[in-house]
Amino acid sequence: MAAAHTTLNTAWLWRALGIAIALLVALPIAVLFLQWGNLGNGEGRIWQHLFDTKLDRLALNTLVLLVGVGIGVAVLGVTLAALVSLCEFPGRRTFEWLLLLPLAIPGYVMAFVFLGIFNFAGPVQTQLRAWLGTHYWFPDVQSPGMVILVFTLVLYPYVYMLSRTAFLTQGRNLIDAARTLGLSPRAAFFRVVIPVARPAIYGGVALVLMETLADFGAVSVFNYDTFTTAIYTVWSGLFNLAVAAQLATLLIMFVLVTLVLEHYSRQGARYARDERSRDVQRYRLKGAPALLASLLCLTVVAIAFVLPVGQLLLWVVETGTSEYDSRYPEFLGHTLGLAAMAALITGTLALLLCLVQRFPGNTLRGPWQQLITRFATLGYAMPGSVIAVGILLVLTAVDRALGLALMGTVVALLLAYLSRFLAVAHTPVDAALERIRPSLIEAARTLGVSGPALLRQLYIPLLWPGLMTAALMVFVDVIKEMPATLLVRPFGWDTLAVRVYQMTTEGQWERAALPALTLLLAGLLPVILLLKNSVRRKAEAQ
Repeated sequence: MAAAHTTLNTAWLWRALGIAIALLVALPIAVLFLQWGNLGNGEGRIWQHLFDTKLDRLALNTLVLLVGVGIGVAVLGVTLAALVSLCEFPGRRTFEWLLLLPLAIPGYVMAFVFLGIFNFAGPVQTQLRAWLGTHYWFPDVQSPGMVILVFTLVLYPYVYMLSRTAFLTQGRNLIDAARTLGLSPRAAFFRVVIPVARPAIYGGVALVLMETLADFGAVSVFNYDTFTTAIYTVWSGLFNLAVAAQLATLLIMFVLVTLVLEHYSRQGARYARDERSRDVQRYRLKGAPALLASLLCLTVVAIAFVLPVGQLLLWVVETGTSEYDSRYPEFLGHTLGLAAMAALITGTLALLLCLVQRFPGNTLRGPWQQLITRFATLGYAMPGSVIAVGILLVLTAVDRALGLALMGTVVALLLAYLSRFLAVAHTPVDAALERIRPSLIEAARTLGVSGPALLRQLYIPLLWPGLMTAALMVFVDVIKEMPATLLVRPFGWDTLAVRVYQMTTEGQWERAALPALTLLLAGLLPVILLLKNSVRRKAEAQ
């Protein structure tokens, strides 16, 4: 009886822990909707101004961006994934990982580099004027098409990674089976391989669309107004947190529509996994097709990675050490310190959230656990500006009620990062936890190991690769995060991302090069570690 009572208490403790974690993430989002009850004269005037001047444009721009980027990343990501997964051509092994490198480049860095290169005063148009005079045509570099191109180049790796995994798990078996039924290789690919990989493709596109909705820096560089830029303008320019929160709820509507469409598009679909296809037999391309495949991969890597990195290096060399001063070690320290703290806290809570579902002793399993997990991982679907406004509202209420001073502190910023990126850490930890065989747990318990000792001696060592992956992914995302940092950071706690924003808003591309390059290098090292970790796990699996 006492044992049963202890088990019940332990289960309720797990439930309370899961609810507490979910509230940390969901409360800042839920509190935004309460702000619709705050519609005084000041808020009414601001809304009237928005209706008269830009609200329809905000909605149209956001929709155009979503449709254009969604199509762009789907075409580019799936094409590249199919080439490196199903075909053999010169340089395939090298391109397989080189195509992931743009993941380390923040969208706002790519945006100001492209603008600096291709605008009227940039080197490309300057050279064209030297060759052709003033009578030449050049596309508008601040057009929606250029914004879509930049987002596509930065975000296609999400679709590329997931599609590549789906294609590799299929191998050539499905294509060969389809060809025996009379289909050509091209028809087999579009009628069999793509439909089977559809869940992975839709999942990658959904991630890209959420990242696009969350972006603030790139659209600001191009002066392309979206709901994200409007939220920041209302908060920082008009100092009205209530209207900023109300605008944030409209942006949440876009996010929810995206999630619902993604859910229904893949409902009931699963991609086949053929464990016999680990050693994939690829189609060997020859002649012109092989050359075109290599050229396509080389062009994407050159434009999406080599060009921005090379231009940043050139600007840094041109400016020399004039832009370096005592603040840069401070910027770097703030950036790395915040990323490390966020990775540690978020990784720990992700582990606890996963254990709420799976740890022995948690007997109160059921639909409530799935609900808690969904709420706790909701933040990644929300833009950083939305999370930031929610955090500001919650902490304002807490400070008034308890007499604290959490607003404008590192605690507030870490809460914003936690709410935003808990889902990022949860995915690899949960996947690692699934790989722990129940027989290992039972064997440990027969040896008298249970409770905290079981967690320390069995779970942590086996989960360590997943925990490291989670920490590195959060580290990279926090380094690049701009909207939440801009809105919530303590006074004087400027980071490299904030410094880039300050310089690019003034059109000083060369002065933004040093912090941008430092930011890129700081994010590139974890990406390389993630790639090595992925290669090692693949080798172990084979």
